[in-house]
Amino acid sequence: MNALKASLIPFLLFTFSACFAVDVDYPVKIAPGIPSVEVSHQGVLIEVKRIQDTNHKLIDDFAKTSRPCPPFCIHPMLAAPGVETMGEIELLDFLTTKVKQGQGLLIDARMPKFFNSETIPGSINIPFILFTGEDSQKIIILLGIEKKDNKFDFSSAKELVLFCNGPWCDQSPRAIKALIKAGYPASKLKYYRGGMQMWKIFSLTTVLPRSNTVENKR
Repeated sequence: MNALKASLIPFLLFTFSACFAVDVDYPVKIAPGIPSVEVSHQGVLIEVKRIQDTNHKLIDDFAKTSRPCPPFCIHPMLAAPGVETMGEIELLDFLTTKVKQGQGLLIDARMPKFFNSETIPGSINIPFILFTGEDSQKIIILLGIEKKDNKFDFSSAKELVLFCNGPWCDQSPRAIKALIKAGYPASKLKYYRGGMQMWKIFSLTTVLPRSNTVENKR
């Protein structure tokens, strides 16, 4: 537990903030009136915007269209009953409201090696196996849920958005189902089904390792 706590608490204690950046008129906007969004990732201010090269194409693994099924099967739009599925605009809104206000967390449910290679700005890494394994109740506690009379009190639970590699990846759906099984309210859970694949298809900014870090504004 001590090792687990030591590895996760730094992520959970980061102060996240985001705001719409409207001072640059990019030709390739996120949406009308939204040229970019600023997000704090691990204390570094990141400008999330789309790649401005209109000839840009994916060339990495996320450009693949076909993977063996099983295990890489197309997942339903709903990860679980009562769990909202969101798109990219809704996710950016979540970062600028719930995460900024300390009322929500964006969770990359992939294994650490994938998170450390590239992720969505503003996310923290809690691998799906921690939700589904023997440490699942410890993770609930680290998310700020208190136990009263040997039962979890979810009355002040934060909203969680979980994602993984994309619509063919089962890691975030498995984490969501495990959270619900543990008692986490479905209404407090959201599923970014598009994950890394759709985020990159829309050429949105990702955070890379320090050896190849994305440019930040400050």
